[in-house]
Amino acid sequence: MTTSDLVSTFAPTGTLRASINLGNPILAGRDASGAPAGVSVDLAREFGARLGVDVELVVFEKAAASVEAVRGEQADLGFFAIDPARSEGLLFTAPYVLIEGAYLVPDSSPLTENAQVDAAGQRISVGSGSAYDLFLTREIRHAEIVRLPGAAGALAALREGTVEVAAGIRQVLEGEAGRSPEVRVLPGRFMVIQQAMGTPSGRGAKAQAVLAGFVEEMKASGFVAEALRRHGVEGAIVAPPA
Repeated sequence: MTTSDLVSTFAPTGTLRASINLGNPILAGRDASGAPAGVSVDLAREFGARLGVDVELVVFEKAAASVEAVRGEQADLGFFAIDPARSEGLLFTAPYVLIEGAYLVPDSSPLTENAQVDAAGQRISVGSGSAYDLFLTREIRHAEIVRLPGAAGALAALREGTVEVAAGIRQVLEGEAGRSPEVRVLPGRFMVIQQAMGTPSGRGAKAQAVLAGFVEEMKASGFVAEALRRHGVEGAIVAPPA
């Protein structure tokens, strides 16, 4: 694709609209001024610079809303966990970051390992539409999944005692455990989240290939690793080459 073709494909409005999910603090949050900042923001701006266009950050508090914005072409690209349930209407790259999904339980809980969570009578809170929700919906056979608005809602349910387990990003859960001796994170992980870039499926296979090549370059050059360090992100690693 020529530069002109790339611009017309990825930024048909003349501006690259990047869907940013603030619900995953490993990827994005707000800086001291309140502006969106993080690894996904850095990647969006770098891709916009390659195209020579301005970048508009379309900000959401939950992953599901961020996904729908790209799927509905209200945004030109986004940053999502790869999941079969999200494949319709989207084209993904290989992952650029890997994140562990973990469980949080009350300190008094009899649970000591992840395999014990999926049992009758157990209730697992999870942010509705998140990667954890999609994964657990497929995998959980006996426990009940309680879907709530975002990670904050899932953690609040555990604090209030309306669920026995909360599922989420290990880093977030460890932060909660660090603030409260009344909860603990179960050892290990129940899933590895593959965070990738995505674009609407209507943009075509050539656009997917260009975006995939960009992601591979950003991993290989150290851009992603440096962004993780700069934003003080722990609990995530750069994904291996595709």
